[in-house]
Amino acid sequence: MLASVTEVLRKVRQIRQYANEPVPADALQQLLEVARWTGSSRNSQPWHFLVVADRDKLKQISDLRPNINWVAGAPLAIVIVLDGEAELSESYDEGRVTERLLIAATMLALGGGTAHFGTAEHQAAAKKILGIPQEKAARSLVTIGRATSVKDPRPNPRKGGRKPLTEIVSYERWGKITPGSP
Repeated sequence: MLASVTEVLRKVRQIRQYANEPVPADALQQLLEVARWTGSSRNSQPWHFLVVADRDKLKQISDLRPNINWVAGAPLAIVIVLDGEAELSESYDEGRVTERLLIAATMLALGGGTAHFGTAEHQAAAKKILGIPQEKAARSLVTIGRATSVKDPRPNPRKGGRKPLTEIVSYERWGKITPGSP
């Protein structure tokens, strides 16, 4: 069973290129349920999910900064709006729900990508575009759609792949690379 979980999770990719077709309503509903049931610090559920399918709004968001220009090509985005009352725990909760949405999209045979609005000024501009109250926190969104490619279309894509476990895992003590007694 562990191998199948690993295989599913290895298929989750940051998708930045999508087919020009809508996300099925039942898939969106399942994604929103996954978001709703994601755990949060002290079960505070500090979020509101803003579904955006309007191409003009997605284009305006993508124009906030060059690194997220691909957002305009997504058929749909789920903006994660937070209460703005506990930045540290809300940041943690934002990461949890983002990853769950990406995994769920993959399991639904869709693709997902995450985009950070950028600086405080970019975040304020995004909130204005989307009508989000000023006191709320809105830093990121998750795009959803049928992936057409896993390649990064940006001019300076990062190298893919993963570091070997021997470079990123220690046992019992920093730098000890074999399991067993201390």
